Amino acid sequence: RWGVLGDPTEGAIVVAAAKLGLTETVLAQSPRLAELPFDSLRKRMTTIQRIAGAAVACVKGAPSELLPRCVAMRTESAVVPLDPERRAAVEAAYDAFARRGLRVLAVAVRHLDGSEGRWPDGWEPDEVESQLTLLGLLAMEDPPREEVPAAIAACRAAGVRAIMVTGDDGRTAATIAREIGLHEGDVRVVTGPELDALSDQQLHALLDTPDVLFARVTPEHKLRLVEAWQRRGAVVAVTGDGVNDAPALKRADIGVAMGVTGTDVAREAADMVLADDNFASIVAAIEEGRAVYDNIGKFITYIFASNIPEIIPFIAFVLFHIPLPLTVMQILAVDLGTDLLPALALGMEPPEPDVMQRRPRPRRQRLVNRATLLRAYGWLGLLEAAFTLAGYFFAYWLAGWRPGAPMAADGAIYATATTMTLAGIVTCQVGNAFACRSSRESILQIGPLSNRPLLLGIAVEILLLVLLIYTPPLAAVFGLAPLGPSHWLLLFSLGPLLLLCEEARKALRRTTSVSGSSLPRG
Repeated sequence: RWGVLGDPTEGAIVVAAAKLGLTETVLAQSPRLAELPFDSLRKRMTTIQRIAGAAVACVKGAPSELLPRCVAMRTESAVVPLDPERRAAVEAAYDAFARRGLRVLAVAVRHLDGSEGRWPDGWEPDEVESQLTLLGLLAMEDPPREEVPAAIAACRAAGVRAIMVTGDDGRTAATIAREIGLHEGDVRVVTGPELDALSDQQLHALLDTPDVLFARVTPEHKLRLVEAWQRRGAVVAVTGDGVNDAPALKRADIGVAMGVTGTDVAREAADMVLADDNFASIVAAIEEGRAVYDNIGKFITYIFASNIPEIIPFIAFVLFHIPLPLTVMQILAVDLGTDLLPALALGMEPPEPDVMQRRPRPRRQRLVNRATLLRAYGWLGLLEAAFTLAGYFFAYWLAGWRPGAPMAADGAIYATATTMTLAGIVTCQVGNAFACRSSRESILQIGPLSNRPLLLGIAVEILLLVLLIYTPPLAAVFGLAPLGPSHWLLLFSLGPLLLLCEEARKALRRTTSVSGSSLPRG
């Protein structure tokens, strides 16, 4: 939408030509003699055009910067002085536009007294951009995308604070901030000059203000805000599209440039480029990043847990002088065969339902931390070791062995016992795969069938185990023996039993977390 105050003349049409797609036609009629590009400090742009044989400076910029440089204004019939009453009317119109969330440009001209257009050689920019005649105000509506309010709400739930830092007028920024749900009610607007007057300590305290935004800022202001947040230990992401955003994009922990409207300078300075210029894509990237981080942890937990049932048999062999429950070849069958596909499938796990309701993890938190190791080695791994050794002794018990009697160290009985150990690890890893899909939520909450690649990986894992056991050449290589119905009945109970134990731990943890959250903080 275009709102115009005043009577547009040829000069105003030249300024608006690029917006209307008439640039070539207008420039053919009124050739450009010189140009002073937009500057974030001046907040205005000037071109000199030859209009009706005269050199005319056409100026556009922020009304707050341009109006003080205007001494007259064009009405429907004539050019009149911009007296206090008329100036107040223009400022009232500007205020009304800004409060509606519209972006407002002031347009003005100055006839350069018959100059041949040798500027900037013959004219100083401050001289050209003074004694201007106001033509009107252009009010442009750039409505936010429909998905932005939901994306802002998702950021807030995820513990990510979004702060508006803009070169636009503060009233426009405050209106847009309320429209997208960034702020509610009164908004504390801090302008660039106000920011200059703040000390570092005052700025540090200001950043704790919940409903604050920054308007009419320069690149230096943006850079200072980024550094202030970083001194507080925050991970700072900055979005931008212009040349003026480049310093802040470069200094931020994550610079995000616009791929469609962004300048080459902004894209080069950024770490990430949005192909669709959509803020919601940033929120989706946060969700995906958290899911990737979680999935790496799930992969590690799954792999680490199987190490314990592989190590414990050797420890039992040394300490208790029992026949070795697991051979080296059988360990290789687990690590290089049966475990591979389910582990990879865990890396493809969809984001958990609550992934965007969690607070951001500490910046220095390690991927392999104490909690991961305790869960993998001290809980899941020990459960697997206990269950697999139970299967090992169960094979001897079915063959007639009783505690205290000697155990066969070779032959069919021993081969059956080691086969039970190998099969016990594999079936326990099936339960472990489902258990590792979340360290917090129940498998019923996230859906036991929602990860199709994992189901395929488990099917291949079981098929490979059966081939190793019942294919004579492979069984001979790995020292395996066929299992009977009683063996398989026990094996098929190990995975669900391990999953049930892990579900009980998660339930206890959730209960403890809920009760602990109601306690007062010290």
